Amino acid sequence: MLRSRYPARLGFLVRASVVTAATAGLVGCVFEEPPLPVETGVRDVYLAPDTRVVEEEVPRDATLAGILASHDMPSDVAHAFVESMRPVFDPTDLQRGHPYRMVYGTDGRFRRFEYHVDDDQFLEVASGSAPFVFNASLVDYEKRRDEVVMHSAIDEQNNSLFAAMEAGGANAQVAIDVADVFSGEIDFNTELRLGDHFQVLYEQFVREEEHVTYGDVLAATFVNDGRQVSAFRFDVQGEAPAYFDANGRSMKRQVLSSPFRFEPRVTSRFSYRRLHPVLGTHRAHLGVDYGAPSGTPVIAVSRGTVVSAAASGGSGNTVRLRHTNGYETYYLHLSRFAKGMRAGASVAQGEVIGYVGSTGLATGPHLDYRLRKNGTFVNPLTERKNLPPGDPVPAEQMAAFEEARDHALARLAGRPVPRDDRLLVADD
Repeated sequence: MLRSRYPARLGFLVRASVVTAATAGLVGCVFEEPPLPVETGVRDVYLAPDTRVVEEEVPRDATLAGILASHDMPSDVAHAFVESMRPVFDPTDLQRGHPYRMVYGTDGRFRRFEYHVDDDQFLEVASGSAPFVFNASLVDYEKRRDEVVMHSAIDEQNNSLFAAMEAGGANAQVAIDVADVFSGEIDFNTELRLGDHFQVLYEQFVREEEHVTYGDVLAATFVNDGRQVSAFRFDVQGEAPAYFDANGRSMKRQVLSSPFRFEPRVTSRFSYRRLHPVLGTHRAHLGVDYGAPSGTPVIAVSRGTVVSAAASGGSGNTVRLRHTNGYETYYLHLSRFAKGMRAGASVAQGEVIGYVGSTGLATGPHLDYRLRKNGTFVNPLTERKNLPPGDPVPAEQMAAFEEARDHALARLAGRPVPRDDRLLVADD
């Protein structure tokens, strides 16, 4: 809900008195009747609201002008209203289902309009001191920042990262972020084992004790098949925040574990002899197929340059990227390409390059992802572990990193922040 501005109502003033008496030395107690309330002539006072509020949601295909007209705002006033907000908000960006409120005075005159823009801001347009004058601004919601610790495990009921995160009380976005943090170390589609367990420290923002949004994953430890992997978010001076293990080594690999931002589903693996689902013959399948709904964003697994983005026979719409150290990646059967995908364009690791489809020889929507090294196709699921990590924490910032790491470890364990604690550092 939008921020409430209703005036407080005076409550009842209740006066009561009870008189008791006891006679010392007697077995029982004798109670006197309480006296009747004294009539003072003072009555309870109620203050009527000085505003009238209309709260609704933006309907489908609505325009701001149409909404204002539905609330009987004259067209010339509505025009001035819309023009006043243009410097801070594009009226055409109105989103279906977003709540808004119209506030009127007791005289029926318009006072204020509030519209929920996103989880961080709302638009406020208030009437000015003169007719046809309005003051528009984007207002930040007041939020409380919490650090939340979540523990969970992989078991028979919760046998995927998403299911285990949900069982632990975390949001799906947190699960996506955790999968991204550990993408260079753990393939959550093929390497999870029953008994794996993890703990995550993440940010949570609460608005009006009801609306919850999620920030960054601050730290996480994951025990996978008996091996513990830890990650800690740290701001390296002059660079974007990144994740490092307990010894300050980068968690990022040259190539991500998969071309998706979520835990993908492998439907066909790398093979030199596979029965083709369309042709019905055995032939090499030099990539990995991921099942995903049509239109799912596909991301570049590594920074690189577009070699081509075009239709390619049975491969359908295909993006081919060239990376460093002799690597190339291929993304087949796309429904369409992302904006800017043309030969020679640079792409960043994690950038959307296209969308899942079923173009070419395909029985349904999926992505055929391939990795080539020095001209030879290799298995993407195994090759990524042979790639070098990113840059570690600079030596001059290790002391600051270790302090942040130990603080996070203490929060994960529910202990006071230590000054010199190495008990949980187990990434050697």
